Amino acid sequence: MQFSKLMALAGAALTALAFSTAAQAQAAKTFELRFNHVHSPREVFPHKGLTAWAKAVDARTKGAVKITVFHSAQLGVEEDIIEQIRQGANVGQNTDAARLGNYVPEIAVLNGPYFAESPADVAKLRNAPTIKKAVEDLASKAGIRVVSFNWLQGYRHFFTNKPIKSPADLAGLRIRTPPAPIWQESVRALGATPVALPFGEQYPALQQKAIDGVELVYNNIPAGRFYEVLKYVSPTRHILLMNFEVISEKWFRTLPEEYQKILLEEADKAGEAASKENLETSLKVVEDLKAKGMIIVPESEIDIAAFRKAGDKAYEVLKISATKDAVLKEIGRK
Repeated sequence: MQFSKLMALAGAALTALAFSTAAQAQAAKTFELRFNHVHSPREVFPHKGLTAWAKAVDARTKGAVKITVFHSAQLGVEEDIIEQIRQGANVGQNTDAARLGNYVPEIAVLNGPYFAESPADVAKLRNAPTIKKAVEDLASKAGIRVVSFNWLQGYRHFFTNKPIKSPADLAGLRIRTPPAPIWQESVRALGATPVALPFGEQYPALQQKAIDGVELVYNNIPAGRFYEVLKYVSPTRHILLMNFEVISEKWFRTLPEEYQKILLEEADKAGEAASKENLETSLKVVEDLKAKGMIIVPESEIDIAAFRKAGDKAYEVLKISATKDAVLKEIGRK
């Protein structure tokens, strides 16, 4: 064999060895992710689900990807964590479409009044072209990787010290909202005055009468002891809240492809299980709140049609009505 051919074969062997060594080194590397959420660990959702996700990822990657879950905003407020995510930090956040709409406006429709109305709607949204593009834009333009968004926190209702049966009943009431445009405009459209506050500041704000009520899911109420400062539950079901689990696109790309796949697959599995348990638990919470003295306004007395019509204003103000119509058509609701 000619010398040049021998040298070529030797070079190819060395190159293959180098790639093999690099792949082994990458596989042996440990990746750490610190994941933040604002809720109490006493709530089934999302703490239990996120912990289950972390354990599943740890098992399938044989300890190569470690996720540590932090509850009660231990790492900081949601908006600050999302900015760290955009910069490439190895942190994650349980968030929603409203906050993500600050970066890609189209995705905010998912957090609008009476948009997704059932788990079946949410399942279809994952394949809706408009939403798929918005998710891709979050990664490419904002540096935010959506790991999963099939985490259903439940239906949002109004919790106040007077019964709410129509949008007119909310006139003059200051209702806490998260600090995101679609959320504030939704509450304003439904008849109230929105007051942006972090999750953990709601109870003292109610005590000090800085706000008159909150709009939350049932499971938030016993965990935050809101029954101590609020009397009425008005089940308006104005938002079916989808939670998004997000991490840094930059950090995500440092993972081997096999680990990327595991991270995504296990997040969806954990989300499905957590959502099912959460919706089941909320039914028990209703009875618990009654026992604690809260009054549940009968759904038959609530003018849902009036609330639904009023809610359209939020989409108009934010100029996303066309996006709303397009997505509803894509999932067969129009």
